[in-house]
This record gives sequence, structure tokens and C-alpha cells, in this order.
Amino acid sequence: MNARLESLPLIHEACWQELARLPHNRLHAWRVMALATLADDAADLRSVVIREVNPQERTLLFFTDARSPKVSQIERQPAGSMLAWCNRLGWQLRLRVVLEVQTSGLSVSSRWARLKMTPAAHDYLSPLKPGTPIEHHRPERGTRDHFAVVQARVQTIDWLELHAEGHRRAIFDASGQGQWVVP
Repeated sequence: MNARLESLPLIHEACWQELARLPHNRLHAWRVMALATLADDAADLRSVVIREVNPQERTLLFFTDARSPKVSQIERQPAGSMLAWCNRLGWQLRLRVVLEVQTSGLSVSSRWARLKMTPAAHDYLSPLKPGTPIEHHRPERGTRDHFAVVQARVQTIDWLELHAEGHRRAIFDASGQGQWVVP
């Protein structure tokens, strides 16, 4: 995008167009986002790889090990925040999301069927839970029992553009209605 977008509807549409590119463009700066959840009395932040985006449903999907701390955090408090920066666009996105963990069913098994033959499958096949100290570089493989899909349903988009001609910021609600705010 060379020209600056001037209308809120065009900015909202452009945000979702960029998000929709993530599963197909491994080099897109937003493909790996920061996800913050609540761990007891503090925020817990980590990176997640966005695997699927559905603009019509306002959802992003990523995979995780069902034994990871983020899963129990999501089960206690499903609200989260996601953060992405794209230098090429000069855009930051802050997404407020409601998270849902899926560990069984067609949604999980169909995604596992596509993933299981890739190197990424190893991330979900450890017999040890994430964060467990290990004596060897890679423990033996376990089963896919710990593979989980996390759906993040976007509630708000906080869009910030950093630009030499002036910074701009807008917030969009779940219906796509936007409002300019002070950056």
C-alpha cells in the first residue's frame, strides 16, 4: 500500500485483507503475533503463529500444546490481547480477543491431518509438557493427544499508523464501526 488510506471503512477492510494474507505468506510481519493472557495476577506474553484467518467470522487460529500454561489461563479467563507490528505498512494492530481452546472434534482432527507430516508436528508430540527441563535435545515422540487449536475471536481492532506526515489511530468494534482517536 503506497497511498495512505483516509476513510475508516477502507482502513478496517485493509486490516482484514492484511490479516487474511497471514496463512499464505510466511514472511508477513503479522504472521507471528504476541498474545497476552492473564496468569494469576500478572500478564503473560508469548508469540503465536497465525495459521488461519476468517475475516467474515472475525477469527484467527493458532495451534498449541494443550498442556501449555496459556491453555489453563484461557480456560480461567478467555479474554486476551494480540499485538502485531508491520514495518512495511508502518502499522501496529492491537486486537482484543475472546479465546477458545479446542482439543477434540473434527476441527482439531482435520487440522492435525494436515499438520502431522510437517516438521511443525514435533512441537505437539513431546511426551513432556512445555517448559519441562530435558536431558537431551529432543525427547522421544509421543502422540497427538496434546495438539490443540485456539480460536481468537476479534472484539476490537486498535489500529495505529506511524507516518512521517503524522501518526493516526482508529479503534474498530466487532461490527467494524470505527472511530478516530488520539494516537
